[in-house]
Amino acid sequence: MNRSPFVLAGVAALMGAAGGALAAAGVHANGGELALRGAEFLILHACAALAIAAFAGLASAPGRALVIVGFVMEAGATLFAAELAMRAFTGERIFPFAAPIGGTTLILSWLALAVVFAVAAARKP
Repeated sequence: MNRSPFVLAGVAALMGAAGGALAAAGVHANGGELALRGAEFLILHACAALAIAAFAGLASAPGRALVIVGFVMEAGATLFAAELAMRAFTGERIFPFAAPIGGTTLILSWLALAVVFAVAAARKP
């Protein structure tokens, strides 16, 4: 079996850990609502990426497409949460439009996920 679903799952686990750490920092270091929202996005999308990795590992699943969508989703969530954390703790931005780019990437990855599953369902007898 291809190792990419395991890499995707490993990155998801790191995202979950980062989300937990960001939530703790948000509470204990006065990161406020922005830090907590970023933590929620990391944890939520870490769970989604774990599910995508599990599906991609199934023999009959469209594994390659799922893994690509999973990595794009992780990148979007990470960028979005990093921008929120940066603004919460420093008041600065990573770069202009980082949050909208990360958020748009998330939305598009969810839509791409729906397309991958719809195509897979249409191919099933």
